[in-house]
Amino acid sequence: MWWLIVGGILAILLGYWLGRAHLARQLAREERRAAEIIAAAREEAEHLRQEALLKGQEELQRRHAELESELKRREEKLELLEARVLKREERLEEKGDQLERLEGTLKEEMGRVAGLAERGEQLLAEEQESLERIAGLSREEAREELLHLLESEAERLFAKHLRRRREQLEAKAEQEARKIIATAIQRYAAEEIEETTVSSVPLPNDGYKGRIIGREGRNIRTFEALTGVEVLVDDTPDTVVLSSFNPIRREIARLAMEKLIEDGRIHPAHIKKQVERAGQRMIEHIRELGQKAIFELGIDNIHPELVMLIGRLNYRTSYGQNQLQHSLEVAHIAGMIAAELGLDPKPAKRAGILHDIGKAVDHKVEGSHSLISADLARRYGESEAIIHAIAAHNGEVEPQTVLAILLQAADALSAARPGARQETFETYIQRLQELEEICTSFPGVEEAYAIQAGREVRVIVKPAEVDDELAAKLSYDIARTIEEEMRYPGEIRVNVIRETQFIQMAK
Repeated sequence: MWWLIVGGILAILLGYWLGRAHLARQLAREERRAAEIIAAAREEAEHLRQEALLKGQEELQRRHAELESELKRREEKLELLEARVLKREERLEEKGDQLERLEGTLKEEMGRVAGLAERGEQLLAEEQESLERIAGLSREEAREELLHLLESEAERLFAKHLRRRREQLEAKAEQEARKIIATAIQRYAAEEIEETTVSSVPLPNDGYKGRIIGREGRNIRTFEALTGVEVLVDDTPDTVVLSSFNPIRREIARLAMEKLIEDGRIHPAHIKKQVERAGQRMIEHIRELGQKAIFELGIDNIHPELVMLIGRLNYRTSYGQNQLQHSLEVAHIAGMIAAELGLDPKPAKRAGILHDIGKAVDHKVEGSHSLISADLARRYGESEAIIHAIAAHNGEVEPQTVLAILLQAADALSAARPGARQETFETYIQRLQELEEICTSFPGVEEAYAIQAGREVRVIVKPAEVDDELAAKLSYDIARTIEEEMRYPGEIRVNVIRETQFIQMAK
């Protein structure tokens, strides 16, 4: 077996030697290939270096040529500028010489003017002395007379300019404004509602009057104590009258009385129950009125408390004008005017329906209704634009936005239209007298007449004291004084009339 082992060892040694020889031959081949690749790479790098060097030289030569060309152009420009500067220097020297000559001439002229001025002052003094002798006025008196004449002339020029400017503005604005207002009024026609302080409840027969009064008057006393109204049971057949200045209480009493008469059971316990039910029905009715109003206007996202206040306006009046109808009318008019002006009508309607909600709260709340309304709108999340318009609609806050001015106009239109409000005879006469007194307080006014229920005043001036230009200024001054001293809805037209008549008698 030893020869097998020796043979195996020899075979292993032979294989190792043959593998090492093969590896050596392969390594030599790879070294030769690597040397060839390195040599080729060196040749390629040298070739690329030569090409880059050539390109760099060419680029350098090109840039050098460009720079030389640019330098040449700049040298040419500098030469041109230098030539221009030299020409300007020559012109300046010439102008300097001319100025020196003019300066000498000017000095001569100034001396001559000074002499003429002295001579003029002498002549003026002589003329003044001559005028004083002729006119019999001193210098101060003549100065005062001249100032008076200048003031009169300035006033006349101002009046003339004012009249011309007013005519221009009126020609530009009157037609458009009249169109917008007329369109709004024609598109909206509200019913006229008059509130009273009493409500009548019909009875099936006069026998119910005794049941309403009750034994020793306990039923009527209970009813009056629970409702806060006065029950009048008089000789009017088949009718009982409820009297109260609070329209909500009067309406609750009316509803309760109708239910009591319909049910037939009239005693204190049942009266209390029906009054409570009538109060709940009244709350629901007020809410429905508010929702109906905002639905009619097409507005949304109004706080529920504001909806209740809007409904309560149905039971508030101002000068006999129902406040809910007035607010709806203002909202419609404001929305239509906004649409005519190309504005969004929804904010105008929103401000219109909310502008008088301060009149719906209890009378114990202090402050004007405009500011109370604005405070309520702020409390329930209305925007600042709506709040400002509400606060400014009555003139207590200076209007700063188009919406505020628009709301003022709509409120004035609603309040000033014929039949909108009631006015006592004494108040009416007092207002007309005050209007006429303001007009006659101006100098040059002969008579003043208030016409058209105080919507126009005609002022007749003395033609010898007031000419056409001053008449225009007088109308302006009277209008501004009326605005400052009087409070009135709508607008008042001041018509100044100047007329000269010549009368002769034929015999």
